Amino acid sequence: MKPNRETSARRAAREQAALCEALVAMRGADEMRALLADLCTPAELQALVDRWRVVQLLDEGLPYRRINELTGVSVTTIGRVARFLADGFGGYRTALERTRKD
Repeated sequence: MKPNRETSARRAAREQAALCEALVAMRGADEMRALLADLCTPAELQALVDRWRVVQLLDEGLPYRRINELTGVSVTTIGRVARFLADGFGGYRTALERTRKD
């Protein structure tokens, strides 16, 4: 959150919910890609792409150092992603299950 913004927790929750509604309103990957391109800077979008790749590689059982070699993502960020994959809110796990190609 920006430091000059005085936002109550309730308002912040409403704003986050509105963003979530916009995201789930997209119909398919092409619409989501367009929204993300509008919503994020190229660097922000690349950070999201990198984290998702890290999630996939962690799920495959690759060690942190190998993931770092493959992606260039720092070991610290890989560790953070791994913590949320194991003990987060379940979003990574749900996304993995729904996108897994058998």
